[in-house]
Amino acid sequence: MILVAFWVAIAIIPPKKAIEENPFLVAKGERPMIAAHRGGKNLNPENTMLAFDYAINNCHVDILELDLCLTKDERLVAIHDFTINACSDAEEVLGEKKDYYVADFTLEELREFNFGAKFTDRSGNRSYADLVAPADENRKEIIRAAKLNIVTIEEIFDAYYDTDLLFIIEIKNDGDQGKRAADILHSLLTDNERYPESDLSRRVVIGTFHDEIEQYLRERYPGILRGASVGEAARFILTQMFGVNLFDRSSFVCLQIPVAYDVYGVKLNLVRQTYIRRAHRRNIAVQYWTVNDEDTMRKLIKAGADAIMTDDPDVLCEVLIDMGYDLD
Repeated sequence: MILVAFWVAIAIIPPKKAIEENPFLVAKGERPMIAAHRGGKNLNPENTMLAFDYAINNCHVDILELDLCLTKDERLVAIHDFTINACSDAEEVLGEKKDYYVADFTLEELREFNFGAKFTDRSGNRSYADLVAPADENRKEIIRAAKLNIVTIEEIFDAYYDTDLLFIIEIKNDGDQGKRAADILHSLLTDNERYPESDLSRRVVIGTFHDEIEQYLRERYPGILRGASVGEAARFILTQMFGVNLFDRSSFVCLQIPVAYDVYGVKLNLVRQTYIRRAHRRNIAVQYWTVNDEDTMRKLIKAGADAIMTDDPDVLCEVLIDMGYDLD
């Protein structure tokens, strides 16, 4: 009986809140936020201004999710991979089939490439493959006019800082480059001269898959909003599974998780109201990635998820409308 009483006590004692006011939380009964994963990569070329603008103007997007990599001249650009081959015409322009890394180019050198060249739409069309010829002397201007140039985080913030848009940002680099990326990003978020009267730092949650970068962010910049690293998210889920939430001391404000974990061949379903409720007790928002099918979207909406990251924000819009939510 003593053991049972102890177990009940540690499960029901209110845990310490991770943050007093969390801008990524939605009130009970409200719809989840729509997060355009890589800007909605099934609709437009990922991580481009074309994708970002379309998602915001046409899909009622609340959050832009994007990835950042460091260039040779230490500029943070929006791109998911360390190489540019999968989304640009670098091989055609440079005339050699090999891996071309973001870190090997300056920003201006990267401006030469069409980052819509490899995009294939839902109908199988590659509308931007022939946008500009490799030898065209006006390449940069043509690509920029089409909003298909690589973009810096400064350009993204400049475009949307006077809106209510929120951001989920992942630092892709690890080691010293990842730490340098964190320094640059923090400096930009706290630049009140560049973004006057806009508390940008409270609208951006920063995540990483690298525990060392998560630790660096936590220790060096304790005031920033952080998403859970893979290790932190796993530890949080485990404490909730065993009902010992009192022992959780996580300091992240957004629990960013897939709909399921595969642990040693055992699939754990994470679409559970228990996890969401217990995260909410600590003012932690629960954000699921990357969800593109309607059935899973509906389950997450009913469960009370705070945000759904999707490559198809238009589909999520249709689901929300069908379930009776007002998007205006």
